[in-house]
Amino acid sequence: KQSPIRLSGYPRKMYEGRVEVLHNGEWGTVCDDDFTMSIANVVCRELGFIGASSWSHSAKYGSGVGKIWLDNVYCTGLEKSIHNCQSRGWGVADCSHNEDVGVICQDTPCFHNSKQIEQYDTRVEDVRLRPIGSARGHLPVIQGVLQVQQRGRWHPVCNDGWTQQNSHVICGMLGFPAERSAFRPVFLQCIRTLYCIRCEHPFVKPNYLMHSVNCTGSEAHLSMCAFNFYQSDQGRSRCTNGIPVTVFCIPGPTFSAGLVFKKLFRAEAQVRLKAGALAGEGRVEVQLNGKWGTICDDRWDIISASVVCRELGFGSAREALVGGKMGQAMGPIYLTKVSCSGDERSILECPHSNETEICSHRDDAGVRCHVPAMDFEKQVRLRGGRNLYEGRLEVLSSETKNDSQRWGIVCSEGWSMLETAVVCRQLGLGYPSIALKETWYFDGDKESDNIVMSGVKCSGDELSLQQCHHHSEVSCRHGGARFAAGVICGDTASDLVLNAPLVEASAYLEDRPLHVLYCAAEENCLSSSARHMKWPYGQRRLLRFSSEIHNLGQADFRPKASRQNWDWHECHHVFGSKDTIHLISMNLAVGGQKVYECANFGEQGITANCHDTYRHDIDCQWVDITDVEPGDYIFQVC
Repeated sequence: KQSPIRLSGYPRKMYEGRVEVLHNGEWGTVCDDDFTMSIANVVCRELGFIGASSWSHSAKYGSGVGKIWLDNVYCTGLEKSIHNCQSRGWGVADCSHNEDVGVICQDTPCFHNSKQIEQYDTRVEDVRLRPIGSARGHLPVIQGVLQVQQRGRWHPVCNDGWTQQNSHVICGMLGFPAERSAFRPVFLQCIRTLYCIRCEHPFVKPNYLMHSVNCTGSEAHLSMCAFNFYQSDQGRSRCTNGIPVTVFCIPGPTFSAGLVFKKLFRAEAQVRLKAGALAGEGRVEVQLNGKWGTICDDRWDIISASVVCRELGFGSAREALVGGKMGQAMGPIYLTKVSCSGDERSILECPHSNETEICSHRDDAGVRCHVPAMDFEKQVRLRGGRNLYEGRLEVLSSETKNDSQRWGIVCSEGWSMLETAVVCRQLGLGYPSIALKETWYFDGDKESDNIVMSGVKCSGDELSLQQCHHHSEVSCRHGGARFAAGVICGDTASDLVLNAPLVEASAYLEDRPLHVLYCAAEENCLSSSARHMKWPYGQRRLLRFSSEIHNLGQADFRPKASRQNWDWHECHHVFGSKDTIHLISMNLAVGGQKVYECANFGEQGITANCHDTYRHDIDCQWVDITDVEPGDYIFQVC
């Protein structure tokens, strides 16, 4: 009989904790020696999750008590239970409880029992559309013959009893928000040519895998629908009364003109995703009465998350994230206990509660949506880095050499974090960390040392570097491989957000005498016209305000220059970088732990979930508006 497994410890959420197994009626722990992601995936799937996102060593969730049941565990990753993995034997361990292992599973259990997990993992591996007719060679593929992958092989599906709800699920898995009925006569001849339907060569007939598929339309994966497999001894005499299923999907506006999409969904969505690194992921925010707020993760599931994804023009949800996984927002929390049926066109149409008093922004809900395959990742690559997240950037040129496309480097002039963000997104490597303007220390491909792109300017929202503005003809003053652009990406990032209501509430005008502004003038805190005044006589008109900069991300924010490179400012008796004279002050926010101090020693930064405050009465905390003509203006803080 298979022994149970559980997650324990503190502090933790429902999807993370110390791994404990039950053997001979007694709970015990697992040692972290030789632990891997393969083992973590086995544990999380056994617990009812899709898989693991990470694991932790050294008793992160506290030391257990009692037996250490397993040590030096080895799993291939395909086992149904950690009890099926190899180990030194039950109770044989040379560890202490300070080495108890923990796992962090993917946040939401999309499947409700192990039978569905087994079905998801082994019986239906993936789906795709094989384009036919005029759809060939175009991305994204929105129409074609449905094929299901099993054991690495692709098989068509019999269309006997196929419904529009089935197509809805397939389109969602492929990154599309909706489907339309495929006009059978248009495809019939193409299908007959492709599979030789009812011809004299039986060996080329379709090798069908499944039939009688019956989805409700709200499923996140085909394996969650009811269906039947053909028996292996039925050969190719399957689907005698039908043909292969054809599916026609409707892409969202990010991947097409989106005219049909706008008819099906609201032209201006009242929902958005924030703080995600990749397309189709982020913290869910909704707009009510002109103000944006979040959703509490109480009862947040894959069905409700899919409504959000489709409303925004993506497919069904790949993950429903809980626990502020995409950072903690500011402002109101509007909805909780959201319970969608799956056929709503907007998350605001779903049943929900407005009683959010028990929620905090630590409970902000998020999503990761299915997005169409665009092959953007095949157009760029990184070379020479210490790991997959860094290196010299090489792009696939439109020019050809020996009938094959040529790889080349990008001129680093003007290269910034915006361009880096696009490259990291294009490669699926997360958030931008550092924009590199010199990459001579990376071993790139010598045959790719020619510059093929220059003058790149991105807004930061593009899905690929090729979508950014760049020179039609290469022009680079500092040419050569030494000055090729490079990137360093990361799994986490800081996310700085200004508390705008505080600026608005605290703003006022002050006419300040020149004789008290000598330090401010020395440190360039006044407009340039102040230099030409008759010091110390006269005054400057200052717009003063308090500012509060919140770090809503999952990584600390650090100044670009290290403290060794900061300058001493004699007037204010503080160290400052070239960009700012202020030290960073820290106030603790809910859920955060203060790390950095406001002092002339040590490192400076803004800890995740904390904020940096400058009061309105601090020197240089102003905008000098002496030269601004009277009138109405919009004050924008960047």
